[in-house]
Amino acid sequence: MSNKPVNHIVIAGGGTAGWMTAAYLARWLEPTNIQVTLVESELIGTVGVGEATVPGIHQFIKHLGVKESEFIAATHATFKLGIEFEGWVAPEQTFFHPFAGYGVPIEDRPFHKTWWSAKQQGYSASLAEFCLCTQLAGAGKFAQPSFDPDSRLAWYNYAYHFDASLFAKYLRGYAEQRRVTRIEGKIQQVTLDPDSGFIQSLQLESGQVIGGDLFVDCSGMSALLIEKALGVGYEDWSQWLLSDSALAVQTRTVAEPDPFTRSTARSAGWQWHIPLQHRVGNGYVYSSQFISEDQARAELLANIEGERLTEPRLIRFTTGMRDHFWHKNCVAIGLSSGFLEPLESTSISLIQTGISKLAAFLVNFEINDQHVTEANRLNRLEYERIRDFIILHYKLNGRPEPLWQHVQAMDIPASLTEKIARFKATGDIQLLEQESFVEESWISMFAGFGLSPAALTPSRDSAKMHTVMDKMRAAIVKGREYAPSHADFLRTLGS
Repeated sequence: MSNKPVNHIVIAGGGTAGWMTAAYLARWLEPTNIQVTLVESELIGTVGVGEATVPGIHQFIKHLGVKESEFIAATHATFKLGIEFEGWVAPEQTFFHPFAGYGVPIEDRPFHKTWWSAKQQGYSASLAEFCLCTQLAGAGKFAQPSFDPDSRLAWYNYAYHFDASLFAKYLRGYAEQRRVTRIEGKIQQVTLDPDSGFIQSLQLESGQVIGGDLFVDCSGMSALLIEKALGVGYEDWSQWLLSDSALAVQTRTVAEPDPFTRSTARSAGWQWHIPLQHRVGNGYVYSSQFISEDQARAELLANIEGERLTEPRLIRFTTGMRDHFWHKNCVAIGLSSGFLEPLESTSISLIQTGISKLAAFLVNFEINDQHVTEANRLNRLEYERIRDFIILHYKLNGRPEPLWQHVQAMDIPASLTEKIARFKATGDIQLLEQESFVEESWISMFAGFGLSPAALTPSRDSAKMHTVMDKMRAAIVKGREYAPSHADFLRTLGS
């Protein structure tokens, strides 16, 4: 087909996905005359569970051109240095996945190989001791990272925890100030062009008809446009990711907020703890094959702190992805595009990268079949890479309960099998196209779960290597002691 020009973009649905899309497009399209309209109904609730992010959120904030302090104040945000995994290896064992690497290369050898070699020779310091990000998190501290080339031990990244409803509200204000039109109403019918099959218009219950050239489906799991109107299928990944339910509850803050997300393994899944400035988000992601809703609710409520601000809310889901996230003149963003459980806080990240693909492949503001095909290819790879990283957590667990024994024994995708085998044989981390998680993240998982490579060649002068490593540890301790507490840092932003 010939290229289809786009002069009017219609977003179906609000919430985090809809207003992130609207805000991004409002900024991107400022120099153009392209119109953006968002249709949403206040009568339709949003999932609103995802309140934790990954460092890529910085690019989104930067694109909008807003100040970090303004964003944090508006969303009651806290800082996130990574994720603490409690009880995944054994009931009392904890490890940390930081947004950072470990040490610095010694004699051009990757640090993790130097450390594993030293460990095999009896060196006792843990890998976590060589990561300032991990040490800050453990001490409840936070400071803006330094990227001084001469201070590589101070290189780390961070993300945020924020109130998803306040985030959407903030983005709505931002978008409406930049020519985005919001229309209140529920979509009753989607009209397709009889020849091309493209979406022509949305008809609301009020009778209003909204035509457009490109439609963005942000209608959540209902997938009103991409599935119900266009018939695009969904690929189910529950053979690997067995969790199909989540209970979410908010509690009053009882302590200073940690600068990290906590994921605690439970009998049939895992529990999240996300500290905001004004409250705490809690939830239990579980498999209904191994526990009832009532049992899961009881287990969750027995393991939360502080007064309950809400009653536990049940969310059902099927892990997987849409066969195509872009079909004809419709792009699915957010839960309409797929769902990967929030174990590594990728839900908002996938919204962001979906929007970026839309912008990157809407070349000259035209819909082109070749560009759509490439966008879909990259989207699939991204989902598959994240899927494998999440499966890794389950596969390597050390728990005795039936769910955990099942996922230890299950077959896994060949792409993940190869990564694990490569690491065990050589210590190398195999990164593929469209990886969301960098080498350091895989290293933290392998080390955290106690997986080691085969014997590595020891350093020529082990004593010297140990001395260099000890100096790194000392420098990291000094950096940790210098930093303010997370709570104090947040207070400075409001002063």
